[in-house]
Amino acid sequence: MTRLLAVDTATEACSVALWQQGRILERHEIAGRDHTRLLLPMLHAVLAEAGCTPAQLDGFVCDVGPGSFAGVRIGVGLIKGLALALDKPVVPVMSLTSLAQRAMRLQGASQVIAVIDARMNEVYSASFVRDAQGRARLEAPVQVSPAQVLPALSAGIWHAVGSGWKTYDAILRKAAAASLQAVDGQALPQAEDALHWAQAEWQAGRYVSADELEPVYLRDKVALTIAEQRQIRPPA
Repeated sequence: MTRLLAVDTATEACSVALWQQGRILERHEIAGRDHTRLLLPMLHAVLAEAGCTPAQLDGFVCDVGPGSFAGVRIGVGLIKGLALALDKPVVPVMSLTSLAQRAMRLQGASQVIAVIDARMNEVYSASFVRDAQGRARLEAPVQVSPAQVLPALSAGIWHAVGSGWKTYDAILRKAAAASLQAVDGQALPQAEDALHWAQAEWQAGRYVSADELEPVYLRDKVALTIAEQRQIRPPA
């Protein structure tokens, strides 16, 4: 019996999910900046519901970003510590992949453009296509860019998901230059979807050790300088 524990803290959402005997148990909340306070109680609650101890876990699944710098660090730090202490492997999953996987799993999407608000007038984005197994397969490289610059999208119908669409809807629609069947700007990555995507990775042995687990930031800068803010919003 395989038991995989997943954690997702890359955005304002916080979630923990456990895969056990083909069943997923999950805790999910909109945390804002309370990930540190919520994460461990969620983890303990999921394990208690499953009647499982940390030592009985076979491995972990971790959202490695991109997203909130602090949020990504919290999740990766926790899983890195647990995986190291228990000597268990980890399947890294990107936040954008989880978003795409959810749209494919619940909405039957075949092509997804996932966009997360990166602040500073930028977005994290990537495009995905559904493979024969129903998994999100990366089509264009993950990027951080101004909202006006999205990956080139191929022909066909696209689903659009992620917080970037809530913040920059009109700009992104123009930049996408594609047929959008549905736009969900409220969608956030969840541990449950990371687990669904990670199953094939786990079975194929595509995982890493605790030492190899690293966050995906895409950029080093977390805030604009005062001068840069004035360039974007000149003072009255």
